[in-house]
Amino acid sequence: MAAGVSVEYYSRVERGNLAGVSEAVLHGLADALRLDDAERAHLFDLSREANASPIRRTRRTPALTIPAAVTQTLAALTGGAAFVRNSRLDILAENDLLRGLYRDAYASSERPVNLARFAFLQRDTAENFYADWGAAADLNVGLLRTEAGRAPHDKPLHDLIGELSVRSDDFRRRWAAHDVRVHTSGPKLIHHPIVGDLELVFQSFDTGLDPGLHLVTYTAETGSTAAEGLELLATWVATTEAENAAALQRR
Repeated sequence: MAAGVSVEYYSRVERGNLAGVSEAVLHGLADALRLDDAERAHLFDLSREANASPIRRTRRTPALTIPAAVTQTLAALTGGAAFVRNSRLDILAENDLLRGLYRDAYASSERPVNLARFAFLQRDTAENFYADWGAAADLNVGLLRTEAGRAPHDKPLHDLIGELSVRSDDFRRRWAAHDVRVHTSGPKLIHHPIVGDLELVFQSFDTGLDPGLHLVTYTAETGSTAAEGLELLATWVATTEAENAAALQRR
């Protein structure tokens, strides 16, 4: 009644049959259900895909590489950790400090590094890394669920979701909840094995390149303990990479 539709019509929509549903009805449902911005956008994404033409459904998968100018920009960002990720949470390019921050994720030979794989398939390490692993896990699943609504025909995305569902009970349980998220800024609390606890600020920006590519930065307040930690981490990264380069030359 609050949405202005019949019980039968609402039941049809609730079962996922969104073909022909108007925007007015969607707005009415979103208002009646008190959906937040992420949930409302997800509802419209699902409807858009349900009513898309076959040509529209064959959406181009975003590239796995990014322009050299972007990698140069990342390298120039020395005050914080920075990377570019796609909507599947693959890290496609990063600066040295990011590799040092996520050193345990990069210890795996699998490339590209994927934040959801790290959270769920390197569970013990990730639980020590994130101050609140449960919140990080919920966020990763919500971001993937949101992207699944926007790009339901993205095969690499479905492959990733299938892999995580098979290999992680925690992921499968969270995926079944159908929660969606939009995450563009906020605190990021990390326990790093080298420099200790870091209270960082997370920011995500649309790159304006391929669909779904985001520039993400982790920075610290000037003069804070976390800023000192990042400086120490940068020194450790530089020293470690210099030692590795010297070892390769000796070979």
